[in-house]
Amino acid sequence: MRTTPDNAVQPAIDEYAAAFLSDLKEWLRIPSVSADPEHAPDVRRSAEWLAEALRRTGFPVAEVWPTEGGPAVFAEWPSGEPDAPTVLVYGHHDVQPAAREDGWSTDPFEPVEQDGRLRARGAADDKGQVFLHTLGLRAHLAATGRTAPAVNLKLLVEGEEESGSPHFGALIRQHADRLACDTVIVSDTGMWAEDTPTVCTGMRGLVDGQVDLFGPDQDIHSGSFGGAVPNPATEAARLVAALHDEDRRVAITGFYDGVAELTARERELFAELPFDEAAWLRTARSHAALGEHGHSTLERIWARPTAEINGIHSGYGGPGGKTIVPAAAQIKFSFRLVAGQDTARVRQLFTDWVAERLPEGVRHEVRFWGEGTRPCLTPLDHPALRSLVRAMGRAFGQEVRYTREGGSGPAADLQDVLGVPVLFLGISVPSDGWHSVDEKVELDLLFKGVRTAAHLWQELADEWAATPWPAA
Repeated sequence: MRTTPDNAVQPAIDEYAAAFLSDLKEWLRIPSVSADPEHAPDVRRSAEWLAEALRRTGFPVAEVWPTEGGPAVFAEWPSGEPDAPTVLVYGHHDVQPAAREDGWSTDPFEPVEQDGRLRARGAADDKGQVFLHTLGLRAHLAATGRTAPAVNLKLLVEGEEESGSPHFGALIRQHADRLACDTVIVSDTGMWAEDTPTVCTGMRGLVDGQVDLFGPDQDIHSGSFGGAVPNPATEAARLVAALHDEDRRVAITGFYDGVAELTARERELFAELPFDEAAWLRTARSHAALGEHGHSTLERIWARPTAEINGIHSGYGGPGGKTIVPAAAQIKFSFRLVAGQDTARVRQLFTDWVAERLPEGVRHEVRFWGEGTRPCLTPLDHPALRSLVRAMGRAFGQEVRYTREGGSGPAADLQDVLGVPVLFLGISVPSDGWHSVDEKVELDLLFKGVRTAAHLWQELADEWAATPWPAA
């Protein structure tokens, strides 16, 4: 058994740290916003940049895989060991929209290093957490004296995660043979806090889209016609108001069917976390906790499904008044799903629910942004999870606890198609501002993530030799 010496990892990181940060900043300057068609060339440029960076790291294979939307990057580096496990690292290189006028302190695509932080769109979500694996791998090789990783290492970095991964399922089905592995490491999650390292054991799924409502063929006079014909704005408001009952449960019949309830052990792990609701609210820039009755805040964001209205648009929004019945209205919505829920069924339930509640004279269309993202859970007793916890504990020098993630990603697609367990490795913290202004990553945590990756590959190889991992 060849271990990764602790005292050999840090010198290797120090040797490459400056170049690593310089390269990361160069990548962050590429505005790879997948939701904006005008940035499609930038998404392609980001993929090509990453493929070249992986080749420089030493990967003998690094390819750009096209999709009908943003391209993905695939890379692999065989171990050379006959019985080594195969590990696939997943992340994404596309980012959320960002502009200085949104409230950023500086240009979101010009990285700023200040006070131990790196600020830029994508610094935490997800370019920083993808790129840490390049330096972690260099340190792993240098510290162990290997010329190849202790595992057969593969990377898949997609270009449409921030747009709901509409083509990701088709991509992994198309390349399932190239992606075959024994486990997946998702590096698109976070930790509890800077002083509380944690491993995420689950992500919620996502179904989102919009409802378009159409009434009169054009805006009409509210005095001449108001109160006598359907008003799309009013019907949109009625739909939104009916989405939750008085206990703030989603009021769609069948929505909760199959929802996996928390086990006693999971509740114990939640209780071990130093949760400060007032501090959490400050991070959320909110003034009160509110949600489904009978559940704690952590349960609501990790283990309960939700329905949110992301936007309502209709009629006149300019200065002063304009007395009309608007011709149309639009509702943007998102559902977060938990283990036991099926994305296709939720889409159908919502479509039927909308149709049942609209009066005659209001035409409508329900559109979804792709097939949706399924929820995913990691078994707490999985051997590969033990390896990840050990590697992270060595990097942070303290006990690692367990969380879940309220956000969503395509981890379940990887689990379903490849038939392997999914693990989560993330070093971001809530204050990093994912999807918000002044997104940043704490450099101390970023380099602890690097150290985790430096230890992880040998830990996984050793665990595999002792106990081959069960399938998902």
